[in-house]
This record gives sequence, C-alpha cells and structure tokens, in this order.
Amino acid sequence: MNFQLFKTICTFIFAIVLTVAQAQDNKLQYKIVSIGFYNLENLFDTENDSTINDEEFLPEGARAWTPERYAEKSANMAYVISQIGINDAPSGLSILGVAEIENRKVLEDLVAQPSIVNRNYEIIHYDSPDPRGVDVALLYNPKHFTPIQSRPIQMLQINEQNKRRSRDVLYVKGILETDTLHILVNHWPSRGGGPVTVRLRNEAARLNRTLIDSITQVVPDAKIIVMGDLNDDPTSESIKSYLRTVSKIGDVNKTGMFNPFEEKYRRGLGSNAYRDAWSLFDQIIISKGWADQNQDGYYYFKANIFNKKILNSAYRPI
Repeated sequence: MNFQLFKTICTFIFAIVLTVAQAQDNKLQYKIVSIGFYNLENLFDTENDSTINDEEFLPEGARAWTPERYAEKSANMAYVISQIGINDAPSGLSILGVAEIENRKVLEDLVAQPSIVNRNYEIIHYDSPDPRGVDVALLYNPKHFTPIQSRPIQMLQINEQNKRRSRDVLYVKGILETDTLHILVNHWPSRGGGPVTVRLRNEAARLNRTLIDSITQVVPDAKIIVMGDLNDDPTSESIKSYLRTVSKIGDVNKTGMFNPFEEKYRRGLGSNAYRDAWSLFDQIIISKGWADQNQDGYYYFKANIFNKKILNSAYRPI
C-alpha cells in the first residue's frame, strides 16, 4: 500500500479505541470488545453533489481527486480499521464511530474493501446540514451489536445571530450482547473562525450534557458513550465544565462522565499533531454505568490511542 505523506506540513492522524471486558467464569477469563472512533479525514467520492460544497474533491478540482486516488484512500482507511483493537479483540472493532465522510456511498465503498469485508459492517448514517457535506456515522458488526433506534440531533440552532451550520450529533441506542448502549457520535465545530468557536463548542458540549441527563434520569446506571472529534482537548472548558468530565474512573458520580484520555493528554499524548503541536481532539468519554468491574455486563477495561506507523501519514490528497 502506498501511504502518501502530506508534503507541506507534518500531520499525524491517530485513532481512538476503548476496550471493555466481561467476566466469563470464576477462573477470571474475560470476553473483550473494542469500540473505536476514527476521523476519516475528508473521505469524499469523486462525483459532484450540487447541494454541498464538494468542488475541491473532484477530478478537475483543487485536489485533483481522481477515482484512482479515492480508491487508494478507501483501501488504506479500511486496512487501518482492520488493525484497530485486534490485539485485545481478534475479531476487531465491534463498533466504530467515524467523522468527515461525505455520504453513505463512501461508507459502502469502505466496508466493501477486502481487508474488512468479512466483518460485514453495517452503517448508520444521516445527511447533516454542514455546508461541505461532511457527516458523522456509526459502523457496527451485527454479530456483536444490534441497533434499536437512531436519529440525528441538530447540534446548533440556526437563527439570525448564528448563521453557522454544523454536523448533527448521531444518537444510537442498541444492544451489545446483553447490554443496552447509548452512543453519541460527534464532530464539534472547528477552531477556524477565532474566539466565537469556543462558544459553539461549549454549546455542543451542553447539548451532549442535556442528552446524557435525559438518559440517566430514566436509567441512572445507563451505559453511555460520547465519542468524536471534539476540536477541543480533554482539559478544555467545553469538556471539563460543560460536559462535566473527570480524569479518574473512581471519581465519576452518578451523572458525571469519565474521560480516560485526559490522563493521556496530561502525559503529552495526542491523537493529531499539526506543525509539531499535539492535540487530543478525538476522544471517547463514558458514563458511570461502565465503572463497576463486578457487574454482570461489560465494564471499562482500558483506552488506547492507536498509533502504528502506518498512521504517521496524512490521508488527505497531496
């Protein structure tokens, strides 16, 4: 495979993985499931969609985005997905949230790639109001996860004072074997645009917090996952103050959220680097329902940043 380096800047793209475990018997054997998030970095097809601003990703566009380059990128991304989480769960990721995809078609092409086709990933996707057409979605292995319901939730209200349109939050409720999961897939507003974007990400966090509260009011020990490219670090105001996260799982209260990536960020780790500056915008954050290691269902085991050498390159076209 030809993993192309981005020539003008040094960019590192990593994936995030959460591992959960379930005790099988008194001999302390465990069943392991991996759940991940991966920003697919502008996974566009080569066809013009007149409803969005995708002209950059056309054969005649600024990126010279040809069918051959699109096919290579799709194959590369699928190979990376095939490797994520397999050290703990040999069958690979059971659930994968993704961001920066243009439409359902690019996901259909992705899951049909030879490196992951045997996993039979199914897709949950809705078109969002983002002007460039980039969306979030969820891929899942139907052997492990059964969705019950899903819907897009508008992230930001559009009014006279705020003309910005952003990606929806994707809400999915489903069954991981015997456990009911509530998953929120996010791609919060970018930092382009200056200080006003801080407020927008705070509002995105507030929306997630409202959704979490509505779930836990009905099911206090609900197993909730907030995942995505949050465009903020684990110590940012949006995550610490508005989403109300803690860095140690023993400190999470009934309505709080545990962020396993805060400790990694404080140790200098990141999920993306731009011009030698590390950030950890990609995160998976979980509710208290995952904390009890003595429960019958799945519980939190560990979190990792998937950073094999194949990811030390940019999947954006040169």
